[in-house]
Amino acid sequence: MPEHDVTPSAIPTRAPSSGARVFSLPASAWPAALPIALITAVPIMVLLAHLLHPDQEIWQHLWQYVLPELLINTLWLVLGVGVGVTLLGVSLAWLTAACDYPGRRFFAWALLLPLALPAYVTAFVWLGLLDFTGPVAGWLRETWGMTWLPPIRSRGGVILVMVLALYPYVYLTARAAFQGMGPRLTEAAQSLGLPRWRAFFRVALPMARPGIMAGLMLALMESLADFGTVSVFNYNTFTTAIYKSWFSLFSLPAAAQLASILIFFVFVFAVLESVARSRRSYAASTRSAQTPRRIALKGASAWLALLWSAVVFILAFAIPIGQIGHWALNVYGQDLDSRYLEFAWHSLLLSGLGALLVVGLALILGYAQRLQPTPTMRLTARLATLGYALPGTVLAVGIFIPIAWLDNRLIELFGLDGQILGGTLIVMLLAYCARFLAVGFGSIEAGLGRITRSVDEAAQSLGVIGGRRLTRIHLPMLRVSLLTALAMSFVDIMKELPITLMTRPFGWDTLAVRVFEMTSEGEWERAALPASVIVIVGLLPTYWLIKHTEHAHT
Repeated sequence: MPEHDVTPSAIPTRAPSSGARVFSLPASAWPAALPIALITAVPIMVLLAHLLHPDQEIWQHLWQYVLPELLINTLWLVLGVGVGVTLLGVSLAWLTAACDYPGRRFFAWALLLPLALPAYVTAFVWLGLLDFTGPVAGWLRETWGMTWLPPIRSRGGVILVMVLALYPYVYLTARAAFQGMGPRLTEAAQSLGLPRWRAFFRVALPMARPGIMAGLMLALMESLADFGTVSVFNYNTFTTAIYKSWFSLFSLPAAAQLASILIFFVFVFAVLESVARSRRSYAASTRSAQTPRRIALKGASAWLALLWSAVVFILAFAIPIGQIGHWALNVYGQDLDSRYLEFAWHSLLLSGLGALLVVGLALILGYAQRLQPTPTMRLTARLATLGYALPGTVLAVGIFIPIAWLDNRLIELFGLDGQILGGTLIVMLLAYCARFLAVGFGSIEAGLGRITRSVDEAAQSLGVIGGRRLTRIHLPMLRVSLLTALAMSFVDIMKELPITLMTRPFGWDTLAVRVFEMTSEGEWERAALPASVIVIVGLLPTYWLIKHTEHAHT
């Protein structure tokens, strides 16, 4: 890589060759990164082995009674969520990035707030409100005599709730793309005779397509990985079938077979997302991108833009957060007891330990990649962070199987009685690391990328090498990146449901597990109390995201 910021006279004559030795380190960097990658690679290989060597009896049962429904439900879910998040995300992104209308400055950041709400929380709120016995349906029957409403417990209900929860992924990436191109290109198209709406479809939309696709692929992968929302609606997908196979049918092989099939779906979307991310948005001139002018909407157009933004914000965030608070206030006096201290302690402990492990491993992986930026190292880093694309149910099964095998070998070898590793926090923490390593690695990799090589070379010339360079120079410069990775990992683990539900030791219930248990019994108000704590914690990284993505001129 080319040197920056340090003149040749400032570096001793021998520094380049010494620096070359420091930055290669083939004997130390890659072996440090390989075990981290194996945390994700081993579960994947274990599950794929089940697919390569299937149990014919289990496979025949799945194909006859399970797979047709799962495939149809998954196909409809992906199609519905894909269309919905694209419609909401792109339209709102264009309005807040390129247009000016009443309330735009508020909605520009407020439309990101649904990211703080776990999808399963949004799901049980709307189910509790719109179910036949819910307050909305009851009010409509009593006031207007309406005896029939579209059933919320349906495929359409699941898709609607997931669209409201996941559209911010597309909104965020599409808005960044629209902001980057500026208004001059669409103005040029209009000067050539194209109406404003045709200029949007012919010029702005194709230029923003890579950003839109990146957000869309993330939303679709989240919909495939979702467990809580589809469980609340009793909508059978691969994630719910994996859970039922393990805990209801007590068939770990069947769960492994289903998980191996789901891996292929996830890999397809992961490849598509990687391709979309690697494609750069069509470049606009710097002057154009910095132009602050927006299309001034007036009259009916302005009010329609305001109405559309307000409706989405109210449905996706305002009503769910208000209803959660209302329900929590109704039950906290009778439901808040010593059990909740235990739920909160378990959640905080698991989230804290998991976040520290994630950030520690991400730092090792990122620093190893910096020291040895070879194709092999980049492939290792990509494999290590692939777990974020995998559903928690898949990782739970994939990690539990080798842990159980190792337990059996240790019991046979030492003549022990009972499990050693299984049923402990080790399984949960490994699954958390595999699932969320990408969250910590992304922030730390970006932070390391902002530290130029000239800083390392200057430190080398002053004799600051090895571990001292990491602790005295790089870590202080990475403070913001490390704190960001820690906060986002903490909150993601706090919200994680399937891994916690499937791998927790006996009696280790958390806030997320409490939400699942209460919603499974239809106790919406009692589920709101733990959900409100999760939402409050989830607002922290959402605030950070808003703060760092909102341009100063917006």
